[in-house]
Amino acid sequence: MKRKNFIILLWVSMGTTLFFFLFFNDEKTFRTFMMTMLLSTMYTFVLGVGNGIINEFLNKRFPWSEATRLRAVLSIISIIIGNFVLVYFCNYMNYVVIQRTATVEEFFSSKYGVTNWFMINIALLITAFLHAKGFMEELKKTSRKEVVEQKLIAKSANAQFESLKNQLDPHFLFNSLNVLSSLIDENPQQAQKFTASMSKIYRYVLEQKDKELVTVEDEIEFAKTYCDLLKTRFEDSVDFTFDVPKEDYRRYVVPLALQLLLENCIKHNFATSSKPLAIRIFSDGDTLCIENNLQVREQIKESSGIGLANIVQRYSLLTKKNVFIEKSEDYFKVKLPMLSAKPNISSVQTEDESAAYKRAQKRVKEIKGFYSNLISYCIIIPFLIFINLFTGRGTYWFWYPLFGWGVALAFRAFRVFGIGESWQEKKIREIMDQQKNKNNENI
Repeated sequence: MKRKNFIILLWVSMGTTLFFFLFFNDEKTFRTFMMTMLLSTMYTFVLGVGNGIINEFLNKRFPWSEATRLRAVLSIISIIIGNFVLVYFCNYMNYVVIQRTATVEEFFSSKYGVTNWFMINIALLITAFLHAKGFMEELKKTSRKEVVEQKLIAKSANAQFESLKNQLDPHFLFNSLNVLSSLIDENPQQAQKFTASMSKIYRYVLEQKDKELVTVEDEIEFAKTYCDLLKTRFEDSVDFTFDVPKEDYRRYVVPLALQLLLENCIKHNFATSSKPLAIRIFSDGDTLCIENNLQVREQIKESSGIGLANIVQRYSLLTKKNVFIEKSEDYFKVKLPMLSAKPNISSVQTEDESAAYKRAQKRVKEIKGFYSNLISYCIIIPFLIFINLFTGRGTYWFWYPLFGWGVALAFRAFRVFGIGESWQEKKIREIMDQQKNKNNENI
């Protein structure tokens, strides 16, 4: 235990000493004061340190945030068993060893049974309150931690997205300058035309690169302009076909995706007049496809891999829909998801996450309700026992609410921490995970 906790226990023992000495002692002598202090200190430190050790052990092995259900069950069991042993030990030391008002046989007889049971309930009250307080503190700490983590994830995602977008500027410029360099030697007049057109295209790059998504219409128009530049260099060696219906124009794709894929087609395939490279851009369901016939050229140097990897990573930060790649002996095809709405990286939350949050919120409410009921039980039952023992004459009616309420509390604990809806949710989650894994394997 921490030093702070020992200081708290010391102040508690001093407070109880003064309380019992002033109000429950007829003899106000130094001897009775020291005896009261000894007993108060013993009860305070034995019960406090004992429950503290149990609680610290459970916190290390079974944290609330990682094993809530198991921790709650173990807390209940440890509270009952631990306080039963600790209270009997303190009472035994008090009545048999220190004050010697009872023999061993008398202590374990029914004569001291009510006293022991009353003390156990008082101890249960205090420790149940402390365990519930620990749970609420852990809950607040975990909630704050999750909020901070979500903010960091959002910031990291935005930073990663910005980094990916910043790759586009030098990547586009480098490839365009390569084309221009080739045209200067081959056809200076076309090089001048290419330079003028490239300035218009680069303006689009600067305008769109800071956007998360652009419309399919804007991307198609830009791709057509870029294809005109490629036709300037390759003439009849490259053939472009656009087949995207107007109804798909209002959907969204990541900016400059088609330009990067067109570059890849030219970069990894040879194109001649006798064997032209056929590139087709079309829509297929919810995807925008770019397909080319395979005429693989030998790579002199290893590819940087910026183009396709950049597109895949940007999509992964915006949606759970995947970029599909199909390759056969005759063709190579990339399918880009077309989105119906613009998601925001920093505030994307799927329906599954929302439902999980609501289930977690409901679960926390159930656990809080159980602990509130447990604390009420530990407060009211000892009070009823006290009233019954000091007002009743031979009739122990406190057993009825004690067992009745106790059974109801046990059933509630079983429902909250045992099998039930939580078991069903667990099985549903397992089946969904299995189905998800199977779908991933098929992809």
